[in-house]
Amino acid sequence: MTIRLGLVGLGKIARDQHLPAIAATDGLALAAIASRHAGLPDLPHFHDVDALIASDVSIDAVTLCTPPQGRFQQARAALLAGKHLMLEKPPGMSIAEVEALGRLAKAKGLTIFTTWHSREAAAVEPARAFLARHDIRSVKIEWKEDVRHWHPGQQWIWEPGGLGVFDPGINALSIVTRILPEAMHLTEATLQFPENCASPIAADLTFATESGLPVSAAFDFRQTGPQTWDIIVDTSGGTLKLSLGGSRLSINGVEQMAEEDREYRNLYRRFAELVATGQSELDLSPLVHVADAFLLGRRIVVEPFYD
Repeated sequence: MTIRLGLVGLGKIARDQHLPAIAATDGLALAAIASRHAGLPDLPHFHDVDALIASDVSIDAVTLCTPPQGRFQQARAALLAGKHLMLEKPPGMSIAEVEALGRLAKAKGLTIFTTWHSREAAAVEPARAFLARHDIRSVKIEWKEDVRHWHPGQQWIWEPGGLGVFDPGINALSIVTRILPEAMHLTEATLQFPENCASPIAADLTFATESGLPVSAAFDFRQTGPQTWDIIVDTSGGTLKLSLGGSRLSINGVEQMAEEDREYRNLYRRFAELVATGQSELDLSPLVHVADAFLLGRRIVVEPFYD
């Protein structure tokens, strides 16, 4: 069975990651694009998901790569039309709206897949296995990057629902919620909001696990030069470090592995499996931590940000 996909949103992440991953995944075929500003040669192109659904192009599933604002209506339209649904992270603007999509998918007998691409980085599962064998003492996350490089001119990220620095920060949270053997909860947060923005540009978070282990996170969108995507875990078996977003693993400073990026290929392979077996995966734990940060965070106004 070949799953015919409609790709909604053709921005940087769709071009860089989704298109090559779809092309490399057996059992998937890209059938159409829905995007206000771009299309692809030799493929049907529509202004939005509603026009795609109303057309005579046959699709079985929809992948949404649009900003989180307005995504709920797009996702709901796809499910109501009987299409399986894959959601780029973050899966939505709020927990409640994604839960509503999950209920709708279940009622319609359709697959819904909330993707967390950083969990598919090569070193994540080896790190999880290591931590399962050793006592953990503390966890430190440092996720700092240059927003002007990764999101040039993307004003949506600074609007309500755009998440600001939590757009990359949620990647770190998706890894930590995968590799730690116990759940954690937020205890304290400080969020820095540019004077002219509705979403934060930096955040410092403090968590505790169920047994009381300390977990800290520092997110910043203002780092230039080398970028930092590190998770450091102090354990009884040594210091584990996940770097470059989870693609490299070292223990006590000795590199154990460094592998090429297969994150989106893994996601699309999993999506095909879910559709074939009539299952869904709806994990909202990274988004829960972001929502808690907005609830508990002490807000500090900093200088305006201009792209």
